[in-house]
Amino acid sequence: MNHDPEEHEAPSSFWTSRYAIGLIVFGAVAGYFLLTEHLAHTVGALPYLLLLACPLMHIFMHHGHGNHGGHDSRPGDNSAEAGPVQPKPGEPS
Repeated sequence: MNHDPEEHEAPSSFWTSRYAIGLIVFGAVAGYFLLTEHLAHTVGALPYLLLLACPLMHIFMHHGHGNHGGHDSRPGDNSAEAGPVQPKPGEPS
């Protein structure tokens, strides 16, 4: 028996098949109609989404409140307790 790797074709990707192209076209058409029919609802909700973004950014970007001093300190590193670093003479402060 001869098992040449050149004899077998690699299976084609799903995204290059007819079904995937049809799915993409169907999704684009459905997205267009959803957007055009519900544009008033979407635009009306934008101010509330902007207000909702503020607390969500505080929660996910600041990692909650507390322990604000020493974000960059590592365990065993006492550089945060040492006080401010004095600039060298001649360097801008």
